[in-house]
Amino acid sequence: MTAARKQAVPDDVQDFVAEVESGARNPVGAVPKKILFFVPLIWTLFQLWYASPLPFILNVFVINDTEARSIHLAFAMFLSYTAYPTFKSSPREYIPIQDWFLALVAAFCSAYLFIFYEQMSSRPGLPTNLDLVVGVIGLILLLEATRRALGPPLMIVALVFLTYTFFGPYMPEVIAHKGASLVKGMSHYWLSTEGVFGVALGVSTGMVFMFVLFGSLLESAGAGNYFIRTAYAGLGHMRGGPAKAAVVSSGLTGLVSGSSIANVVTTGTFTIPLMKKVGFPAEKAGAVEVAASTNGQLTPPVMGAAAFLMVEYVGISYVEVIKHAFLPAIISYIALVYIVHLEACKMGLKGMEKPVTRTLA
Repeated sequence: MTAARKQAVPDDVQDFVAEVESGARNPVGAVPKKILFFVPLIWTLFQLWYASPLPFILNVFVINDTEARSIHLAFAMFLSYTAYPTFKSSPREYIPIQDWFLALVAAFCSAYLFIFYEQMSSRPGLPTNLDLVVGVIGLILLLEATRRALGPPLMIVALVFLTYTFFGPYMPEVIAHKGASLVKGMSHYWLSTEGVFGVALGVSTGMVFMFVLFGSLLESAGAGNYFIRTAYAGLGHMRGGPAKAAVVSSGLTGLVSGSSIANVVTTGTFTIPLMKKVGFPAEKAGAVEVAASTNGQLTPPVMGAAAFLMVEYVGISYVEVIKHAFLPAIISYIALVYIVHLEACKMGLKGMEKPVTRTLA
């Protein structure tokens, strides 16, 4: 957020956004602060380098997709253990020594494919004991990093399918299968591009990171505030104007943000109080903002991660996804504006007073 926006957003809201998007820790020590600043910076520079033609022009640090995915995950795993506490009650003003240890081990396991790429390429399908140990530890640490950053549900879903993979013979007859050995399972999940280092991580490495970075830069430059002011200038004076402006501003913010949470906080901090001011109940004001912000993930060009997965799995260009997503996104926002208008008419609400510029003439 820009400095002006930060002053207007309550501290508890800023803390919530920081906790969800960049971790809940705010260490007081100089060294941890610098590490949590420079590691993301180096990660960003690496992604920019990988996405640019410079490695091929200069013939310096040219890496393939598998190596890039390995480095990408190593950065993410390190930050998951240093920026996110183990539990809600865990200390947030410093990083415990065990988290530093886990962060380094997780980063090593993730970067294992990059570090030993040539050795592993010379023995495909023949993992060593060290390969298997790294795979098991890396998979366990990845599940824990997922729990810290995204919560237990996604970790539980992944754990259920992992259990199904290894314990197939003990499942009910309808879904029973031969099962996979530890060697086969780890070779698939951690030591090849079929499991953890597969399509989803490739999309995150090659596309998602850059689009999120693009949106963050636009937001820091004040694009979100500009969209809100534009929406209110055009719709604020109409019947139920603040709600209509909330829908439009959320749609415009969705152009540069693929995060529904960031969209809600960016626009909702201003739109919800104004909707309540003209007569919308608090529940409906919140519902309008959430619906509009969630639809922001459907609004091109910066869409949710699912859009990038579609590109890889279906085999079409991202431009095609944008072309086909544009019309449904517009229709969804037109429908939301119409619903808001009906609600405003039903409750007999009016818009905000339109400012009148007076001159001395």
